[in-house]
Amino acid sequence: MIADALSQARVLGDGEQRLMGWNIPTSELSHIPEHWLKYPEPEPSLHFLLGLLYVVYFFLSTIGNGLVLWIFSTSKSLRTPSNMFVVNLAFCDLIMLLKAPLFIYNAFNKGYATGHLGCQIFATVGSLSGIGAGITNACIAYDRYTTITNPLEGRLSATKASFIIFFIWVYTMPWVLLPLLEVWNRFVPEGFLTACSFDYLTDNFDTRLFVASIFVCSYVIPMALIIYYYSQIVTHVIRHEKVLKEQAKKMNVDSLRSNQAQANQSAEIRIAKVALTITFLYVAAWTPYAVVSMIGAFGDQSLLTPGVTMIPACFCKCVACFDPYVYALSHPRYRLELQRRLPWLAINEAPISDNASVTTEATNPNNATRT
Repeated sequence: MIADALSQARVLGDGEQRLMGWNIPTSELSHIPEHWLKYPEPEPSLHFLLGLLYVVYFFLSTIGNGLVLWIFSTSKSLRTPSNMFVVNLAFCDLIMLLKAPLFIYNAFNKGYATGHLGCQIFATVGSLSGIGAGITNACIAYDRYTTITNPLEGRLSATKASFIIFFIWVYTMPWVLLPLLEVWNRFVPEGFLTACSFDYLTDNFDTRLFVASIFVCSYVIPMALIIYYYSQIVTHVIRHEKVLKEQAKKMNVDSLRSNQAQANQSAEIRIAKVALTITFLYVAAWTPYAVVSMIGAFGDQSLLTPGVTMIPACFCKCVACFDPYVYALSHPRYRLELQRRLPWLAINEAPISDNASVTTEATNPNNATRT
């Protein structure tokens, strides 16, 4: 395939050879999987549309995650051990979209414009932020689980939270450094050659083993933990609500909750919505990419056209824009800080009564980040 590509190369005025169709310098062909060279170059309009989409992603993520980092880091009431995970997630999501300028430059130049160095930077940042965000999501689920199911003793200390965050990055680094240094696998262009990721197309045992390993460690394990902890939270809250209703029935009262008349939804419904939203976002963001990589390593590679493989890349970046709203904008104290510091946003958040919050702490979906 490489030999065929070279035979189709054309010489430019400066003497540099470029591959016909893809406009790729022949000196870069060794870094590009042969699979993509079988397809014609995408239409310029597709490159342009993807570039515009990434411009939107970039601004939404920068604003959303930037506000989270600013508010949570500078507000004394929000600098708690549990909120350290929210800050870490916002940091992961922010750096994920900081690689967007590389993609935008490639897209507006219709391909592999930043070359091998740009590809390595893009894939390194993407792996670091994507895997880090997945493990952080699992840790947030664990923190909420321990806080809600054991409110008296389950809260994390700052030391324990710091240790867990340190573990997150230690766990993430091997999956970044091994392909970056080409010790195991490598980072290569994919799809329209405007994005880069680990190599899941080379047909050998090492590639299949790496893909299977990163699939389990970076997708299956975090997803299993997220589903387990949030399902346990929902089960605990349902059980708690059942006990309260039975006790209220014995006492011949409608409810034991002082704020029941003000509540429009039961606690288990609110908890279930938060849990389902978080689980759905993680599954929707990373399942397409996991499926593509597994097909590339173990399935029919003819299914992976350049257009098909660009879809999972868009899903992965999209979740970095939604996370700030799920984890932060649903946070009452965060909204209060936004209301105080940025009054022009016209946020009408009622002040939180600490005494009132104690009565519902065990069943509050946000209490893992409200200390």
